[in-house]
Amino acid sequence: MASTHRQDDDPLDDFERRDVEVDGVGKRVYVSGAGPAVVIMPEMPGISPDVARFARWVREAGFSVYLPSLFGVDGAYPRAEAAGTVMRRACVSAEFRAFAGGGTSPVVAWLRGLARAAHAERGGPGVGAVGLCFTGNFALSMTLEPAVVAPVVNHPSLPLDDPAGLELGEEDAAAVAERVRRDGLRVLAYRFENDRWCTGRRFAAYRALLGDAFDGRTLPAEAANTDPPPFFRDVVGCPHSVVTAHLVDTAGHPTVRARDEIIGFLTERLGALGPVPADG
Repeated sequence: MASTHRQDDDPLDDFERRDVEVDGVGKRVYVSGAGPAVVIMPEMPGISPDVARFARWVREAGFSVYLPSLFGVDGAYPRAEAAGTVMRRACVSAEFRAFAGGGTSPVVAWLRGLARAAHAERGGPGVGAVGLCFTGNFALSMTLEPAVVAPVVNHPSLPLDDPAGLELGEEDAAAVAERVRRDGLRVLAYRFENDRWCTGRRFAAYRALLGDAFDGRTLPAEAANTDPPPFFRDVVGCPHSVVTAHLVDTAGHPTVRARDEIIGFLTERLGALGPVPADG
């Protein structure tokens, strides 16, 4: 059975709302769960019900989830009209470097600070970082924070105008490659084939930077959910969001296996409390 998407918004009532300040900049962060911390960054157009669903899956596997609000309306169902406005605003925001030549997005420094705070609060061997779409590469950039030891790069779409580019300044790229090599990190990544926002050329660029430490996995296009929310149907227009909008929530499905592989990777790198009961 294909995954169905609700037409209503998600109130996010099972998350604690916090206002977190890093270097004088405050942002809303939704926090839930127990165990080692995982920072999950939303995809465009924001913390959708599908992003929240993925965060809950990670939480239920025994992790503390930190879900920062970076753009859009928190909990909103991804309708095409409003979401297009959110995307345009993000592309001109000083916090993001959406196009080639811009280097690393400044918001990543804030996210590194969030990871430090989450590690100090939750302990354990380190923090996981999961990026999605517009924030996909941020999970890699965050490894310049020593607390981040489990980066997951999902269908990274930046820079939008360079399908073979990486959203990293030259100095940061060199420093990331050195951190990955020095500390034996592995970078897990996912995309669909025929994704025009995250091409095979982009994965090749990651591999060129990171070598065998880059574990890039490509799912067949026909595995994508054929009935995603309107933003993904009308604006994205191709298989893209492996563990959110284009996931098919059926046991054994390739997208569900990808979700489980991500959770397994986080567990291997961070440890976890183990599955949390649904009513816990």
